[in-house]
Amino acid sequence: MRVASLSVDLDGLDCYHRLHGLPPPAGPDPVYGRALERFGDLCGRLGIRATAFAVGERLLDPGAAEWVRRLSRAGHEVANHGFSHDYRLTRRGPAEMAGEVRRGAESVAAATGRAPLGFRAPGYALSGPLLCELARQGYRYDSSAFPAAPYWLAKAGVIAMMALRGRRTEAILDRARSLLAPRVPYHPSEREPYARGDLEILELPVATGLLGFPLVGTFLGTLPGAVARSLCAGTRSLPLLNVELHGIDFLDASDVSPELSRRQLDLRVPAAVKIARIEGLARWLGGEWVRLDEAANRLAGPWAGR
Repeated sequence: MRVASLSVDLDGLDCYHRLHGLPPPAGPDPVYGRALERFGDLCGRLGIRATAFAVGERLLDPGAAEWVRRLSRAGHEVANHGFSHDYRLTRRGPAEMAGEVRRGAESVAAATGRAPLGFRAPGYALSGPLLCELARQGYRYDSSAFPAAPYWLAKAGVIAMMALRGRRTEAILDRARSLLAPRVPYHPSEREPYARGDLEILELPVATGLLGFPLVGTFLGTLPGAVARSLCAGTRSLPLLNVELHGIDFLDASDVSPELSRRQLDLRVPAAVKIARIEGLARWLGGEWVRLDEAANRLAGPWAGR
């Protein structure tokens, strides 16, 4: 039976404000509140345990830490998404990179009582030094490889358009080599993270479908069910279907500032509609749904040849 995993990246609203060149948001972050509550409810209805990638800096807020603690107590995995969600993490020096990973892990451990076993890089961007650092710090797996050509091309277009308009963004474009990463779990090379190699850490790529279409919440929650199902063509042969969501997928315009809702188009779709579409697709996909740490344990041997 194919193994499937559902994960959610807990990028705070400040990340989206930075992407769109907006001032920092005010007030409590609904990602670490309403969004996590709705995510937990979804997993409960589906009867699955999932993985949440938390941003360490957000967990310095006791309220946010409590929401993540509840998720952990419910049996979900809490993994590391970096301390400050630095989009330029792979361009930092060794000490800065190591500190971002370590401080993120410390925040997760402080909130949940468990050191994280998994990591996902901000913006999906990997480098050999980053993977080597993760291996040194004892990570079991990374889940950042995202060989989604439509996503990569769309991101390149948006960054170029913002530059032409004189608008600032913190987003960066990963190397085109990322599009050649394997779609199945693999042990990466320390020289080329998007190729097979000898590192002990296991790479669990984010799922892509027809023609490399990104099977992530931004699209799965906003596209009609029939369209989303058609884009899943070819995924039933994958040993791991790694479906990625974001906390913002569980929010809509009523949960955020008008400035952000004007720029983030998926926020115009009611949260209830997006969640219903994601739930319907998960039920249609079937399979055995496990946390990413459990998937890493199962799939390291048979599929991750070096």
